[in-house]
Amino acid sequence: MTMEEDKDIYTQDGTLDIHKKPANKNKTGTWKACRFILGTECCERLAYYGMSTNLVNYLEKQMNMENVTASNSVTNWSGTCYATPLIGAFIADAYLGRYWTIASFVVIYISGMTLLTISASVPGLTPTCSGDSCHATASQTAVTFIALYLIALGTGGIKPCVSSFGADQFDDTDEKEKESKSSFFNWFYFVINVGAMIASSVLVWIQMNVGWGWGLGVPTVAMGVAVVFFFAGSKFYRLQKPGGSPLTRMLQVIVASCRKSNVKVPEDESLLYENQDAESSIIGSRKLEHTKILTFFDKAAVETESDNKGAAKSSLWKLCTVTQVEELKALIRLLPIWATGIVFASVYSQMGTVFVLQGNTMDQHMGPNFKIPSASLSLFDTLSVLFWAPVYDKLIVPFARKYTGHERGFTQLQRIGIGLVISIFAMVSAGILEVARLNYVQTHNLYNEETIPMTIFWQVPQYFFVGCAEVFTFVGQLEFFYDQAPDAMRSLCSALSLTTVAFGNYLSTFLVTLITNVTRSGGRPGWIAKNLNNGHLDYFFWLLAGLSFLNFLVFLWIAKWYTYKKTTGHAL
Repeated sequence: MTMEEDKDIYTQDGTLDIHKKPANKNKTGTWKACRFILGTECCERLAYYGMSTNLVNYLEKQMNMENVTASNSVTNWSGTCYATPLIGAFIADAYLGRYWTIASFVVIYISGMTLLTISASVPGLTPTCSGDSCHATASQTAVTFIALYLIALGTGGIKPCVSSFGADQFDDTDEKEKESKSSFFNWFYFVINVGAMIASSVLVWIQMNVGWGWGLGVPTVAMGVAVVFFFAGSKFYRLQKPGGSPLTRMLQVIVASCRKSNVKVPEDESLLYENQDAESSIIGSRKLEHTKILTFFDKAAVETESDNKGAAKSSLWKLCTVTQVEELKALIRLLPIWATGIVFASVYSQMGTVFVLQGNTMDQHMGPNFKIPSASLSLFDTLSVLFWAPVYDKLIVPFARKYTGHERGFTQLQRIGIGLVISIFAMVSAGILEVARLNYVQTHNLYNEETIPMTIFWQVPQYFFVGCAEVFTFVGQLEFFYDQAPDAMRSLCSALSLTTVAFGNYLSTFLVTLITNVTRSGGRPGWIAKNLNNGHLDYFFWLLAGLSFLNFLVFLWIAKWYTYKKTTGHAL
């Protein structure tokens, strides 16, 4: 078989099929594999959001927690859900690969979901309730949080791997397949929100009107369906080989650079040490071209007289390849972009906390008999995503392409920046509504009323803006971090993008705690009061809008200096 025939039959990016043989292009990958991955993600997200969307109300009403405590508990837990992917990503990139990492962590995930369902339905584990008042014992609270943090650990092996695993189904060396990869990320985020839509409407209604046992049991079943979907597509999948510990490789570059701190880097970059084969020496990775930034680390690739070639090969702590050095540089270049995602994620986290608390004070009726739970308003965020994802893919990209000449319409950084601007409007919208709500309370002297006769549907614009911003920023981040990651570090970099959500939640917790402590001092009700009618929640929204604007300016400055990666050759 000639080399050209081999290219037509097998992938050139180093992927294997489930039987550890070179992946056949006609039998594996592309959309024939992605339909199972998208089905898995839809069901898994239905399970996750079905449990998390209304969690603040569960903790407040069933576990008898106060507003701020329940809000901080949710953001801390949610933050952990987006921090644990670093663990799963490291295991995937270094040892198991994405397929087997997902298969392993799903066991922990289902265990946590099952325990949470049992804690909400089995007598003795459920809190004692009298009317609308519930009292949870310390052991009941402990079981609930053990279940929640098992879920957080389980999701750590799934979140960073599923999107990257889906993108792995498209061969980067094949232009036709590479073009489809951008569409995959749009549809991936689309199905996430299909699951979220069902969760925020049907499942939240079940939780508030039928019971928490059923309301948490259905998401557990959905997770079981996700597992079936995932394994059903096994014969169609393309698997990237794990490339060994990326942390070890990066540490080797740092150590080698420090050892050679007095060595001068040659002006001719061809003199730097690199594997002479067409393939990179790192399994599953293509070679990376040298870049003229962060040149201190280039010292690790400078061959000195003391670098005996035989010894150098046996000690990567003394001499590293250009590709290995560029891996570290690539990660460092990503960090400033990553940091600008934290404020955006903090804005996003308000949907599950402060937006819900704001909605609790408003008229939730649709007609005389039906009452919509405030957490179900996140349905409009989902509908916004479901509207904008295909509009972006089918209308905005072709239209923008005519003017920019870019194959994707916008660069990935431009896409992220547009979303950051839209997120400012989300906070401004929420702030304007809160000003109007407080004015209504003041005008009609409704300070002691639990709800006021102002329809909850005034919250729709703020949810709509958040959903639109997600399509630009979150999807842009998914694509950007996958595309700019070295081939053997894609799970790790996908996890890095997810940790912006973790730190966004932690930032929200910090801000809420700080503002509560400062503004409640001296016996004042504070911005986020126990009774929001006596507080000033609008000030909190103005604060986030201001932080979002400053964050956008910083992002513009960073994006201006960003250098995109360039690869050569093909993966081993």
